[in-house]
Amino acid sequence: MKILVIENDPRTGDYLRAGLDESGYVVDLARNGQDGLHLATTLHYDLILLDVSMPGMDGWEVMRQLGPSPAAPVIFLSARDELADRLKGLELGAEDYLGKPFSFAELLARIRVALRRNNHGRPEDGLRIADLHVDVLTRRVTRAGQRLTLTNQEFTLLTFFVEHQGLALSRSLIASRVWDMNFDSDTNVVDVAVRRLRQKIDAPFAMRLIHTVHGVGYRCEAETEAAPLTPARAESAV
Repeated sequence: MKILVIENDPRTGDYLRAGLDESGYVVDLARNGQDGLHLATTLHYDLILLDVSMPGMDGWEVMRQLGPSPAAPVIFLSARDELADRLKGLELGAEDYLGKPFSFAELLARIRVALRRNNHGRPEDGLRIADLHVDVLTRRVTRAGQRLTLTNQEFTLLTFFVEHQGLALSRSLIASRVWDMNFDSDTNVVDVAVRRLRQKIDAPFAMRLIHTVHGVGYRCEAETEAAPLTPARAESAV
């Protein structure tokens, strides 16, 4: 998925580009409205994040130029978070409007919703890896046809893993995206959460999906030749 960020503030722009890149998106960054409009109308993007308060051509004008039905869904990001501003953005054709300051975890959630809505006008059927299926809309998880009961935190963690399957995810990245917190090396909150999740989605099945990457964190990936993971091994593998 390719995202265009149109953001005047250098720190915010760099923060968004780095965070979205770490989350698996391809990101282009425009630092003013003119450059952003040029990129938005000449290249293909799956979604656009658009600041409102920019000198010269502001976000309102960029949105007017894109038209009421832009090729990619637009999410406004702005410190102007009054009801009148939000309504104006939506009336111009934006998909969503998020006030600053915002939680990056919430922004990612809104991006996923916007991308699903733009997927041929219907939500996608969910996320899959091997015999595991995550229905994001109904929040149901099944593996090998068996319904699994997860807490809200476990569901968020599993969704993050499956969305980034195959990638080595650091504990700090997991903490910032799942809990929206800075990771403290003296805290084992990530390891404890992963251990509990493994007991539900890996321990009863022959194929392991969540793997420890020593010195880094974890990776979600199907390994066809993995040995069965017992509850005891699930505890010791963290």
